[in-house]
Amino acid sequence: MTIVDIGTPAIATRLADWLVELSSDDLPPGVVEMSRKLIVDVAGLAVAARSELYVSAALGSGEPGSATAIGHAQALDTFSAALVNGTAAHGEDYDDTFEGGPVHSGAVIVPAVLAVCERERLGGERLLVGMAAGVELLCRLSLVAPKAIHKAGFHPTAVIGAVAAAGAVSAALGMDRRSTASALGIAASMAAGIIEYLAEGTWTKRVHAGFAAQSGIRAALMARGGFLGPRTVFEGVHGFFKAFAPSREPDFTPLMDGLGSNWLTETIAFKPYACGTMTQPFIDCAVKLAESGVEADQIVDILCPVGEGTVHRLWEPLAVKHAPQTPYAAKFSTPICMALGFFDRKAGLAQFTEERIADPAVRKLAAKIRYVVDPDDQYPNNFTGKLVATLADGSVREFQQPHMRGGRHAPLTGREVEDKFRDNARYGGWDDSTAEAFLSYSREIFQAHDLGRLAEFRK
Repeated sequence: MTIVDIGTPAIATRLADWLVELSSDDLPPGVVEMSRKLIVDVAGLAVAARSELYVSAALGSGEPGSATAIGHAQALDTFSAALVNGTAAHGEDYDDTFEGGPVHSGAVIVPAVLAVCERERLGGERLLVGMAAGVELLCRLSLVAPKAIHKAGFHPTAVIGAVAAAGAVSAALGMDRRSTASALGIAASMAAGIIEYLAEGTWTKRVHAGFAAQSGIRAALMARGGFLGPRTVFEGVHGFFKAFAPSREPDFTPLMDGLGSNWLTETIAFKPYACGTMTQPFIDCAVKLAESGVEADQIVDILCPVGEGTVHRLWEPLAVKHAPQTPYAAKFSTPICMALGFFDRKAGLAQFTEERIADPAVRKLAAKIRYVVDPDDQYPNNFTGKLVATLADGSVREFQQPHMRGGRHAPLTGREVEDKFRDNARYGGWDDSTAEAFLSYSREIFQAHDLGRLAEFRK
């Protein structure tokens, strides 16, 4: 087939130029270290969730093969391994986030590139290149039309993730320019993921990262085989952003400027709490309120100034958010998350159970928490929190959290990410020796000749 000249190189072609030329020598130490942190975090989360019913359901949908679903004995086909690892890593909403998006990179990109590297017997260097490419692409694409994808009813991690995973796999495989551009174009037609899970706290968001990971693999392999995708997939009149972000004119400057020299990957945030990203600073405020000596019964009202873009996911309908029906729904209820943080001083995996979210004291406090839209809120560029608590004696207490802990303003160290991994691995039933063996492997994985040792963690 003859490819028609469209004049100025399309954005997919320009991205393909970068993906094709990218090598491990181009990666700053911070990107390499962040890539290792993402592998560690994703693996711990996959183990933590491995016995959950939604993971079992995803596992049962797969076919036998030679790829690893971390924490599971059976080897799966490439696509199923990516699906299971992505679903498990994202399932408890405890995975990394990019504050400008917000999007979750690790749960999409790590499963996609691990699976294809196992399939093709590629080594750690190709794993590193693919991961760095995919994470950076996912973060940058999320800045093209801020808030508009969510506004249209789609989950940005799901729809952008498919395209970014295709870029990641293409880079790992060392595909040529034409095939790589096609992979991006193909993946855009595979992208999907609506946010109606918010209505009842059902499970579809959990699988979005896994869907994106396996779609990216499929798109890249099809493109390598000669299948053609549209080069104008991003800027075209029927393109990706027209479909998924129709309310906003896309601005591709954040996507292309500084590509390859200014790495957004280095700013990835790791969550301290197992719930919605923008809720995290508000939990910090609730913990501060509790630590100030205030008792729950003294509180008459708590008002939280919030960003308008967070309301439809984390605050409304307010009556539903005050009394979520499932633990998963509770993860996207700022009032419940704050109440859990107030009483328990944390909001980890153990807090989001049916018994804990139904506790009368938790529900009573959550019912006192409401919001007001703050037009000056920095969302999505910075995730902040503030509460104004009115007490029974008429006094008022205010607490603020100026940024997300674990993010670019207060990043977790490598040791802190490893400690989180250890906690999650224990939660999922791994013994300490297995957890330490994985951590040791993660420190060497980018120098490995192949990923054969990954099979040791099918348990």
